This record gives sequence, C-alpha cells and structure tokens, in this order.
Amino acid sequence: MAKKRSLLSRWWVWLLVLLVAAIGIFWTVRGEEFTRTGEAGTAYAARVACSCRYVAGRSMEDCGKDKLAGMELVSLSANEDTKSVTASIPFVASDTASFREGYGCVLKQWEDD
Repeated sequence: MAKKRSLLSRWWVWLLVLLVAAIGIFWTVRGEEFTRTGEAGTAYAARVACSCRYVAGRSMEDCGKDKLAGMELVSLSANEDTKSVTASIPFVASDTASFREGYGCVLKQWEDD
C-alpha cells in the first residue's frame, strides 16, 4: 500500500512541475505582448474611471460598468484623498490617473524601461 501512495504523490509533483514549466514557456513567448497590452488596458481604464468618478461624479461601482469587453481582469480602486483612480492587473500592470482642476484626469507619466 505504501508503494502505491508514493507513486500517486509523485504523479502530482510531476503535474505541478509540468504546469509551472508551461506557464514559464508561455510567459517567455508571449509575456512582453501580454504586459504591453495590460499596460495600455490599465492606462485606459484608469483614465476613464477617474473621469467617471471625479468629473461625472458617479460611484466607483457604477464606473466599473464602463470597462470594455475583455477587461475583466482589470480591477479599479479610488483614492478619495488624492482624487485618483488606480487600475491594475495583478502581476502584469498598474496605472493611476489623477484629477487635476482645469485638466480633468491625467495619467502619471510613463517611464521608459
């Protein structure tokens, strides 16, 4: 019985190793494209949600409805003290737009990598 259990536990280890390797290969091949798309998506979502919240005066829950199809991974959070909205995709990208009187909502400046 102990031998059978040992084989079963090794099967899960190999499945986990295979899954981690598959994610690593995906990230190596498509990671930069995914990151750049994520950066554009979070910048767009932050700007739109900031305008929705601080220009139009809608609630953040209502502003979340303005996300386009395919933006389900983008999460939004508002900072009422700084009048800013941050949009993020975990482990991929994050961007913040802040309300500035006379300008509306503007994104923080991107820095070249």
